[in-house]
Amino acid sequence: MHNILFLGDSLTAGYGLKDAKTESLPALIQQRIHTANLAYHVINGGVSGDTTSGALYRLDYWINRPIAVFVLELGINDIIRGIPPQTTANNLQTIIDRVKQKHPGVKIALMGMEIPAFIPGAFAAQFKAIFRKLAETNNTAFVPFYLQDVAGIAHLNLPDRLHPNADGYKVIANNVWPVIKGLL
Repeated sequence: MHNILFLGDSLTAGYGLKDAKTESLPALIQQRIHTANLAYHVINGGVSGDTTSGALYRLDYWINRPIAVFVLELGINDIIRGIPPQTTANNLQTIIDRVKQKHPGVKIALMGMEIPAFIPGAFAAQFKAIFRKLAETNNTAFVPFYLQDVAGIAHLNLPDRLHPNADGYKVIANNVWPVIKGLL
Protein backbone atom coordinates (compact mmCIF):
# COMPACT_ATOMS: atom_id res chain seq x y z
CA MET A 1 0.00 0.00 0.00
CA HIS A 2 1.41 3.37 -1.07
CA ASN A 3 0.55 6.70 0.57
CA ILE A 4 -0.73 9.81 -1.17
CA LEU A 5 -0.33 12.85 1.07
CA PHE A 6 -2.46 15.92 0.50
CA LEU A 7 -0.89 18.91 2.27
CA GLY A 8 -3.11 21.97 2.26
CA ASP A 9 -5.44 24.39 3.95
CA SER A 10 -9.23 24.44 4.40
CA LEU A 11 -9.67 23.59 0.71
CA THR A 12 -7.94 20.27 1.38
CA ALA A 13 -9.30 19.72 4.90
CA GLY A 14 -12.90 20.03 3.68
CA TYR A 15 -13.89 23.04 5.80
CA GLY A 16 -17.63 23.37 6.33
CA LEU A 17 -18.62 20.01 4.88
CA LYS A 18 -21.12 17.81 6.71
CA ASP A 19 -18.60 14.94 6.54
CA ALA A 20 -15.08 15.82 5.39
CA LYS A 21 -14.09 12.16 5.77
CA THR A 22 -16.31 11.32 2.80
CA GLU A 23 -16.85 14.64 0.95
CA SER A 24 -13.43 16.41 0.89
CA LEU A 25 -11.18 16.17 -2.15
CA PRO A 26 -8.80 13.66 -0.51
CA ALA A 27 -11.83 11.48 0.39
CA LEU A 28 -13.20 11.65 -3.15
CA ILE A 29 -9.79 10.74 -4.59
CA GLN A 30 -9.63 7.78 -2.17
CA GLN A 31 -13.03 6.64 -3.44
CA ARG A 32 -11.78 6.76 -7.04
CA ILE A 33 -8.67 4.81 -6.04
CA HIS A 34 -10.86 2.10 -4.49
CA THR A 35 -13.05 2.00 -7.61
CA ALA A 36 -9.93 1.61 -9.78
CA ASN A 37 -8.66 -1.10 -7.40
CA LEU A 38 -5.33 0.67 -6.88
CA ALA A 39 -3.13 0.06 -3.81
CA TYR A 40 -2.98 3.63 -2.49
CA HIS A 41 -4.02 5.18 0.80
CA VAL A 42 -4.89 8.89 0.85
CA ILE A 43 -3.86 11.00 3.85
CA ASN A 44 -5.62 14.33 4.39
CA GLY A 45 -3.01 16.74 5.78
CA GLY A 46 -5.25 19.77 5.40
CA VAL A 47 -5.57 22.34 8.18
CA SER A 48 -8.09 25.15 7.88
CA GLY A 49 -6.50 28.58 7.85
CA ASP A 50 -3.02 27.23 7.15
CA THR A 51 -0.38 29.31 5.42
CA THR A 52 2.69 28.12 3.56
CA SER A 53 4.83 28.96 6.60
CA GLY A 54 2.44 27.07 8.90
CA ALA A 55 2.58 24.02 6.63
CA LEU A 56 6.36 24.25 6.49
CA TYR A 57 6.42 24.23 10.29
CA ARG A 58 4.31 21.05 10.47
CA LEU A 59 5.78 19.34 7.42
CA ASP A 60 8.07 16.91 9.26
CA TYR A 61 5.09 15.34 11.01
CA TRP A 62 3.46 14.51 7.67
CA ILE A 63 6.52 13.37 5.73
CA ASN A 64 7.80 11.13 8.52
CA ARG A 65 6.06 8.18 6.78
CA PRO A 66 6.47 6.65 3.33
CA ILE A 67 4.95 8.86 0.62
CA ALA A 68 4.59 7.85 -3.05
CA VAL A 69 2.60 10.90 -4.18
CA PHE A 70 2.56 14.39 -2.64
CA VAL A 71 -0.27 16.80 -3.49
CA LEU A 72 0.44 20.41 -2.48
CA GLU A 73 -2.45 22.87 -2.16
CA LEU A 74 -1.50 26.05 -0.31
CA GLY A 75 -1.18 29.77 -0.76
CA ILE A 76 -4.56 31.46 -0.63
CA ASN A 77 -4.33 32.17 3.12
CA ASP A 78 -0.94 33.81 2.54
CA ILE A 79 -2.65 36.30 0.24
CA ILE A 80 -5.49 36.92 2.67
CA ARG A 81 -2.86 37.74 5.31
CA GLY A 82 -0.93 40.03 2.95
CA ILE A 83 2.16 37.81 2.68
CA PRO A 84 4.18 38.79 -0.43
CA PRO A 85 3.90 36.34 -3.36
CA GLN A 86 7.69 35.85 -3.34
CA THR A 87 7.54 34.65 0.29
CA THR A 88 4.76 32.23 -0.64
CA ALA A 89 6.81 30.97 -3.59
CA ASN A 90 9.91 30.51 -1.40
CA ASN A 91 7.92 28.59 1.23
CA LEU A 92 6.33 26.33 -1.38
CA GLN A 93 9.75 25.66 -2.92
CA THR A 94 11.15 24.78 0.51
CA ILE A 95 8.25 22.38 1.12
CA ILE A 96 8.88 20.70 -2.26
CA ASP A 97 12.64 20.51 -1.58
CA ARG A 98 12.14 18.93 1.84
CA VAL A 99 9.63 16.38 0.54
CA LYS A 100 12.01 15.41 -2.31
CA GLN A 101 14.93 15.20 0.12
CA LYS A 102 13.03 12.88 2.48
CA HIS A 103 11.39 10.86 -0.35
CA PRO A 104 13.62 11.02 -3.46
CA GLY A 105 11.23 8.95 -5.60
CA VAL A 106 8.10 10.93 -4.70
CA LYS A 107 5.78 12.16 -7.44
CA ILE A 108 4.40 15.65 -6.84
CA ALA A 109 1.21 17.38 -7.96
CA LEU A 110 0.96 21.14 -7.40
CA MET A 111 -2.47 22.72 -7.16
CA GLY A 112 -2.46 26.23 -8.61
CA MET A 113 -4.46 28.99 -6.98
CA GLU A 114 -5.82 32.28 -8.24
CA ILE A 115 -6.80 35.38 -6.34
CA PRO A 116 -10.51 36.21 -6.20
CA ALA A 117 -11.54 38.88 -8.71
CA PHE A 118 -12.16 41.46 -5.97
CA ILE A 119 -8.39 41.78 -5.35
CA PRO A 120 -7.10 43.88 -8.26
CA GLY A 121 -3.92 44.43 -10.17
CA ALA A 122 -0.37 43.20 -10.48
CA PHE A 123 -0.47 41.45 -7.10
CA ALA A 124 -3.03 38.95 -8.44
CA ALA A 125 -0.94 38.27 -11.55
CA GLN A 126 2.25 37.79 -9.48
CA PHE A 127 0.46 35.37 -7.17
CA LYS A 128 -1.05 33.31 -10.01
CA ALA A 129 2.34 33.12 -11.80
CA ILE A 130 4.20 31.54 -8.85
CA PHE A 131 2.36 28.22 -9.23
CA ARG A 132 3.15 27.66 -12.93
CA LYS A 133 6.76 28.70 -12.34
CA LEU A 134 7.09 26.26 -9.41
CA ALA A 135 5.51 23.45 -11.43
CA GLU A 136 7.90 24.06 -14.34
CA THR A 137 10.99 24.50 -12.14
CA ASN A 138 10.28 21.30 -10.22
CA ASN A 139 8.81 19.31 -13.11
CA THR A 140 5.68 18.48 -11.12
CA ALA A 141 2.22 17.55 -12.28
CA PHE A 142 0.12 20.71 -12.23
CA VAL A 143 -3.50 21.77 -11.91
CA PRO A 144 -3.45 25.45 -12.98
CA PHE A 145 -6.49 26.47 -10.89
CA TYR A 146 -7.66 24.20 -8.07
CA LEU A 147 -11.10 25.85 -7.93
CA GLN A 148 -11.69 25.76 -11.72
CA ASP A 149 -15.42 25.61 -12.55
CA VAL A 150 -16.29 26.07 -8.83
CA ALA A 151 -15.03 29.52 -7.75
CA GLY A 152 -17.78 32.12 -7.93
CA ILE A 153 -20.52 29.59 -8.70
CA ALA A 154 -23.03 29.98 -5.86
CA HIS A 155 -24.59 26.49 -5.91
CA LEU A 156 -21.14 24.84 -5.68
CA ASN A 157 -19.99 26.80 -2.64
CA LEU A 158 -20.85 27.21 1.01
CA PRO A 159 -22.75 30.37 1.98
CA ASP A 160 -19.37 32.07 2.66
CA ARG A 161 -18.82 31.92 -1.15
CA LEU A 162 -15.17 30.96 -0.54
CA HIS A 163 -15.26 27.26 0.28
CA PRO A 164 -16.69 24.52 -1.97
CA ASN A 165 -19.65 22.47 -0.80
CA ALA A 166 -19.91 18.70 -1.39
CA ASP A 167 -21.07 19.24 -5.00
CA GLY A 168 -18.21 21.68 -5.56
CA TYR A 169 -15.68 19.10 -4.41
CA LYS A 170 -17.10 16.61 -6.93
CA VAL A 171 -16.29 19.10 -9.69
CA ILE A 172 -12.79 19.63 -8.26
CA ALA A 173 -12.28 15.85 -8.08
CA ASN A 174 -13.24 15.56 -11.76
CA ASN A 175 -10.56 18.16 -12.59
CA VAL A 176 -7.84 16.84 -10.27
CA TRP A 177 -8.27 13.06 -10.59
CA PRO A 178 -6.79 12.76 -14.12
CA VAL A 179 -3.63 14.56 -12.93
CA ILE A 180 -3.25 12.35 -9.84
CA LYS A 181 -4.18 9.18 -11.72
CA GLY A 182 -1.35 9.98 -14.15
CA LEU A 183 1.11 9.77 -11.24
CA LEU A 184 -0.05 6.37 -9.97
